[in-house]
Amino acid sequence: MSYLNGRVHVVGIGGAGMSGIARVLLARGIEVSGSDAKDSRRLQALKPLGGKVFVGHDADNLLISGTQPSCVVISTAIGEDNPEVVKATELGIPVVSRAIALAELLENTTAISVAGTHGKTTTTSMVTVILQNAGKDPSFVIGSEMNESGSNAHQGSGELFVVEADESDGTFLVLPTTLGIVTNVEADHLNYWGSYDAIEQAFVDFIVGTGSRNGCAVVCGDDQGAKVVTKRARELGANVITYGQGKENDAVLTLLPSGSVGSEFTISYQGQTHGPIKLLVPGVHNALNATAAFIAALTQGCTSQQCVDGLQSFTGTHRRFEFRGEVSGVRVFDDYAHHPTEIDAVLRAARTVVGGGRVLAAFQAHHYYRTALFSKEFGQALGLADFVVVLEVFAPGEVPIPGASGSTMANNVPLPAEQVVFEPSWSKVPTHLVEHAKPGDIVLTLGAGDIGMMCPEILTLLETK
Repeated sequence: MSYLNGRVHVVGIGGAGMSGIARVLLARGIEVSGSDAKDSRRLQALKPLGGKVFVGHDADNLLISGTQPSCVVISTAIGEDNPEVVKATELGIPVVSRAIALAELLENTTAISVAGTHGKTTTTSMVTVILQNAGKDPSFVIGSEMNESGSNAHQGSGELFVVEADESDGTFLVLPTTLGIVTNVEADHLNYWGSYDAIEQAFVDFIVGTGSRNGCAVVCGDDQGAKVVTKRARELGANVITYGQGKENDAVLTLLPSGSVGSEFTISYQGQTHGPIKLLVPGVHNALNATAAFIAALTQGCTSQQCVDGLQSFTGTHRRFEFRGEVSGVRVFDDYAHHPTEIDAVLRAARTVVGGGRVLAAFQAHHYYRTALFSKEFGQALGLADFVVVLEVFAPGEVPIPGASGSTMANNVPLPAEQVVFEPSWSKVPTHLVEHAKPGDIVLTLGAGDIGMMCPEILTLLETK
C-alpha cells in the first residue's frame, strides 16, 4: 500500500531523520507539512523547499485550507497522546512509522543501508561522498548534515539510495536493502529490544535479508559482536564481505605512520592493495568506517581511484568531532558520542590531534536505562581525558532509575578528584572548562542531547579569559 501520495504530514519534522524524509518527498513533488516542538535551522530550511511547517504540536496543523493529509508520519519519539496523532486517528488518517515511510521511498531503488551500533552517520556520509565523486548522484538520507553539502538528504538522479539504517526502533529490518553495511554490534537501545540476544538476531536478519535482493553485506570482522553475526548469517547462506585490521578479514586495513591530523592507510582486497588513503578525519574508528565505505562503493562499480579520491575529500559531518572554533590556542570540538565505545573512540582520536596539549571533556548521558547499564563503562571511557565535567542525565519525561545519575558516573571516572567535576548546573559547565583550559588544549562537548549548544559560550569565555 502506498502512503506517500497527496499531502504527507510529518510530526517531529525538525528531527535529523524526519527532516531528511521531508526533503526527499518535497524533491519528488509531494506536498509536505509538519510540526516540531521547537524551532530549528532544519525546520526553517524546509520552508524554501515548499514545506509548510509549524512550531508546536496542535491538532489544527493537520488541516490546511480545509484539506486533510493522506497520511501522518511519526518517529518513535512521538507518543500516541500527541494532539496531531490523536486528531489523525479520529479522522481515520493513516498514521505510519518513519520506517514505513523510508521503506516506501526506497522502493524501485538500489538501497545501500548502513547499520551498526556506532559509526552509521559517518559511514553513510563517506559512501555518499564517494558515489558523488564518481558521478553517480545517489539519493541519500543521513542522520546529520554532511560538511560537503550542508544537507542531510537529497533526491538524486541515479538508482542508488544511501540511507542510515537505524536499529534503535527496528527501522533497518523494514528497509528493502540490497547492500547492507554493519559497522559493529553492541548492546544498546535495550528499552526497545529487551535483550542483547534480540539485537544480535535482528542484525542476522538484516544481513540475511540482503540475499532476497541478490545483494550482500559488508561487515566489520574486528568487532566481536559483528563477527558472531557474520558467522550466523553465513550459515544461513548470506554473502558477507568482512573488513578490518585483522588479517583474517576479506578486506584488510593497514594503518601507516601519519604526521597529519587524520590517518593514512591502505586497503588490501581481492589480491590488490588500494591507496594509500589520506583521511582528513581522525581516529582508527574512522579509518574502519572509510574501509567499509570503500568496499561498498567498489561493489557498486566505483573504481579504486574514485574511492580514494572521494574519501580524501571527506571533511566530516555535523556533531562528529566537529570543529567549532579556536581561541587563544584552545580548540573546541563537539561530538554526538553517547555510548562508552563511542566516547572511547572520540577521546582516542582527540589524543592524535591534540599534540602536546590536554583533552578536556564535558559529557551529558542520554537516557536513564543507558546510564544504569553502562555507568562504570562511561567512567572508564571518560578517564581517557585529562579533565572531565559530567552533567546530569538528559532524560526528559523518563522515570529516574536509582543510581543512574551523573554523580554516580563522575565517581566512576578513574582520575584524581581535582580532575573530575559533577556539575548539575548547565550554565556553570563552560566556566569549569575554560578555567582549566590552556593554550594547546582541546575542549570536547559530548552527548546526544543539545550539549553542543554550549560551544559558542565556551569560545566567548575563552576570548575574555
